[in-house]
Amino acid sequence: MAIYRANPKHGVAWLTGGSSGIGRRLALELAGQGWTVAVSTRPEDSIEQVVEAAASLPGKILAYYCDVADEAGMATTVETIEREAGPIMLAVFNAGVYIPVHGEALDMANMRKTYDVNVFGILNGLVPVVSRMRTRNRGHVVLMGSVTGYFGWPTLAAYGATKAAINNMAEALRYDFEKMNIRIQIVNPGFVDTPLAAKNTHFMPFLMPVDKAGARMMKAIGFGGYETTFPWRLTWLLKFMRMWPNATRFAFMNYASRWRGYPLMPGRTRE
Repeated sequence: MAIYRANPKHGVAWLTGGSSGIGRRLALELAGQGWTVAVSTRPEDSIEQVVEAAASLPGKILAYYCDVADEAGMATTVETIEREAGPIMLAVFNAGVYIPVHGEALDMANMRKTYDVNVFGILNGLVPVVSRMRTRNRGHVVLMGSVTGYFGWPTLAAYGATKAAINNMAEALRYDFEKMNIRIQIVNPGFVDTPLAAKNTHFMPFLMPVDKAGARMMKAIGFGGYETTFPWRLTWLLKFMRMWPNATRFAFMNYASRWRGYPLMPGRTRE
């Protein structure tokens, strides 16, 4: 039996983190396909420019403000969207944060914030929206992962770990979701030219324009399978590297990133 795939005729698309980057591009792509898109973001991040950009498109974008780390607020947002706009048939959990982690200066606050946004920020929306999809006996969920979740990278002890957790969680939930006629997809992009990627000062191979990344995500939602990953020249290399012995992969990443040549943070010295 074919698992349900979201259709704009059936209800609303909900997108978190849609004020900039891939989220903004995807919101416009969805509106271009006729969707009513409920875009939610933090109160300090304006959605008005995205709403205006969609004015001439077949669909429309509606603005909702909520921090994904707020469990009660996310449940209220789901309730408000469904009351005001219609049933959420497609939920795209895109909101994320990247804070570099250096082993010589571990910081619990930054680690906790990364998990609160990237992992619990998904769960805070996933739990209430899937409850409603289960009642309707159909739904479509998309989680934003990253190729950095495939194995460890320098400075990504928090970000990469959350993306690995998201991939594992999606794979585990897929067994039960498909029995409920809820499609779950994971998108693992490489480096995309967004404000989030701009925080990374190191080499980012095969950097993809955000418009192209948004189009790839839209294609995945409409036709893709369980996992979508891009650009293929990078991501399939990384998938191959996962099969390498740990020592070989660690040595290669040290060489490719030139990480041994980077100094420790100011005020820190090597033993």
